[in-house]
Amino acid sequence: MASINIKKLHHVTICIPVGFEAEARDFYTGLLGLQEIDKPKSIPGIWYKVGESELHLGIEPEMYPTKRFPAFEVDSLDTVRKLLNEKGIGVKEETSIPGYKRISFLDPWKNKLELMQRV
Repeated sequence: MASINIKKLHHVTICIPVGFEAEARDFYTGLLGLQEIDKPKSIPGIWYKVGESELHLGIEPEMYPTKRFPAFEVDSLDTVRKLLNEKGIGVKEETSIPGYKRISFLDPWKNKLELMQRV
């Protein structure tokens, strides 16, 4: 039986509402420090480079909370937790998985973002 050979995660798409691109840039570029990259003009939203993968912020006229989320590996959860707390962003302690500690938080549009640190 043939199988599909997936080489890597290319991108994750989450959504922001129409008209919030400036606020999204403040959050994702300003606070999280992600590098914005070019995208096709025919596709609305904002794209970011994250290591070898990409994060795409799509534009949705209506927002629905989901369990879809990207998980980013970081060097120090304690440092990130402190920064998020200083910005008034609530952090949830996630159940650890073998080899990782995890936290999550919501962006201003209720997209869940998970951060992981190898232990």
